Amino acid sequence: MHKRTNIEIDVDLLKKAMELTNLNTIKDVVHYSLTEIIKMNKRKRILKFKGKVKWQGDLDEMRSI
Repeated sequence: MHKRTNIEIDVDLLKKAMELTNLNTIKDVVHYSLTEIIKMNKRKRILKFKGKVKWQGDLDEMRSI
């Protein structure tokens, strides 16, 4: 689903984001930014399991596949 909207964006931040990502449109930068925020928060939620899950497996074997 897509929703058309009008927002005010800091032009300096937008330019910097476009330079860093090599994206050429505002839409692409906004979409990329939202996607990255979601990914970042998912990774943060995984950290709550640190030290609570017992690992079973062989990393060397898994890496050789």
